[in-house]
Amino acid sequence: MSRPAIGVMLPRDLDAHQVQTFVRRAEELGFDELWIVEDLGFRGGIAQAGAVLAWTERMRVGIGILPAGARNAAFAAMELATLAQLFPGRIDAGIGHGMPDWMRAVGAWPSRPLGALEAHVTAVRTLLAGGALDSDVHLDSTAVPSERPPLLLGVRGPKSLALSGRIADGTVLAEPVTPEYARAAVARIDAASPHRLVAYNVGVVDADAAAALATARPGLAAIGEPDWAPHIEPLPFAAEFAALRARCADGAEFARTMPDEWVRQLALVGTAAQVRARIDELAGAGVHSSVFIPVGDSLAALESLAAVLD
Repeated sequence: MSRPAIGVMLPRDLDAHQVQTFVRRAEELGFDELWIVEDLGFRGGIAQAGAVLAWTERMRVGIGILPAGARNAAFAAMELATLAQLFPGRIDAGIGHGMPDWMRAVGAWPSRPLGALEAHVTAVRTLLAGGALDSDVHLDSTAVPSERPPLLLGVRGPKSLALSGRIADGTVLAEPVTPEYARAAVARIDAASPHRLVAYNVGVVDADAAAALATARPGLAAIGEPDWAPHIEPLPFAAEFAALRARCADGAEFARTMPDEWVRQLALVGTAAQVRARIDELAGAGVHSSVFIPVGDSLAALESLAAVLD
């Protein structure tokens, strides 16, 4: 088993004046990858990617994810081709459905989400490879990148995972990603060719394992929502998880009251040695890139997370 890549997510709400500091420090500390998010009301994915790539020299930069319904495929291909030409070999583009509530709010949720995602990604792939769409839309020869950037699908449902296995270079799995969920996802992806699996997880590293557990809990408050069901179903405590969530008034209460062992399973949390061991477990389940989601003070978290890189 080859060493998994270790990345960190750029927090969506990090103060603008701290973003460059965070990015450059992540590269200095030795992280392999930095992933950015495009969440409604925060910051755009393409704009962030361009800035991060310009500020760094080595790290791969992943966009996870660009909602397919928010962009015309031809213009999405132009943006990605530009990044791939200016920063060859350093960009990974995640594309997905987007959060349904957000997409409906802006009038961009399609009537057939799966079909729309397949059509969008297929068109972007065609254009990045120098091909033309039926309408003869194409990229000029000067705009086609010499190496097509990998396209990954950021999805979670069984049909969407199967689609990723058919048309994408990899899959981005949102948090929490346990070994059980990773194995279930790999089975549903069922890719016939090499396929990269990127896993997001709340991450807290501390020499005091109990302190790490306490710090991680707020980052797990959202996982009881219905969209997270595929992540929980493969776990041996899925029934107990659902029962506790139903008794709690909100996600914050749920995160406070869940057993410590669940926190250990649902996050990359503990001492550096414990977290490295968990990353290796995930790699054994098929994960190629483990990406930390920092909790609390982002810059301080970055320093402590880097302990796993030693």
